[in-house]
Amino acid sequence: MNKNFIVQEENRLDKFLSLNLEETRNQIEHLIKKECVKVDGKTVTKAGLKLKLNQNIEVFLPEVEKKEAQEIDFDVEIIYEDDDILVINKPSNLIVHDAPSVNEPTLVDWLKKKNISLSTISGEERHGIVHRLDKGTSGLMVVAKSNEAHVFLSEQLQDKSMGRYYLALIDLPLKDNVIIEKPMARNPTNRLKMGIVENGKFAKSAFSKIALSKNETIELIAAKLFTGRTHQIRVHLSSINRHILGDNLYGFKGDLNKIKRVYLHAYSLYLVHPRTKQRMDFLANMPNDMNEFLNENFNVEEICEKINQNYIIDSFGFAH
Repeated sequence: MNKNFIVQEENRLDKFLSLNLEETRNQIEHLIKKECVKVDGKTVTKAGLKLKLNQNIEVFLPEVEKKEAQEIDFDVEIIYEDDDILVINKPSNLIVHDAPSVNEPTLVDWLKKKNISLSTISGEERHGIVHRLDKGTSGLMVVAKSNEAHVFLSEQLQDKSMGRYYLALIDLPLKDNVIIEKPMARNPTNRLKMGIVENGKFAKSAFSKIALSKNETIELIAAKLFTGRTHQIRVHLSSINRHILGDNLYGFKGDLNKIKRVYLHAYSLYLVHPRTKQRMDFLANMPNDMNEFLNENFNVEEICEKINQNYIIDSFGFAH
């Protein structure tokens, strides 16, 4: 789909497009980098290009590409769906979207195979993806079915009117509920990892104690993010010598033969619906592997009592 505009007053290209397309600056920059923008018929890739009066701006918004991906032998639980959004419970060990290093089917491949309408402004590999989860992490994600919904949901990520509560199993109990504010960036010695870096981006997480295992060596905790950095929960826990079970990338030393993925689950999601403007809340039950571990190692009655939305949310009364 192409859109054309005439410059009525001088401005930067990215600011001009943000105003005229009603997209976020990040999404505009992505379109420009993908060579989807022309000025007076010439493709431009510089977001800060200064526009002159009466120049013609042409923007190509990529359409959803309905092609068969690799063979898809998995399914994904749909929690909620309407014309604007799709809320899913992502299984563990499923990659969200394609990348140069990915050679297996992704969540986006599954969405396309289902012929689900998807937003296009995050680029061809990320149709519909507003926020993501790591491959090993299970739980709730919202998918945008239109560009308008995508913009509205992206704005909520910025103003924190949309968010998630996570549940995790860690290898050493917390001393107390804790808020961690430590800057993060790519680990300078291992590009696969993120790390606490002095001049990195601001990152803030809160962790609350939920339940101790029978032998008091493992703890079920809840996590709430105030920023959305890659691997944020895992890095902040590692910074206080706590590790999520199965997370050998960030220091877990336990039995990986029994624990085959990171025991981190996005349990609760809240958002404002892009069309109705009403708040909506969603829950995704604990996956089977984490449930089995809890049943074997924790007091089942206590777990049943504490794993509910109100208890989890109330446990963050200390976090502001």
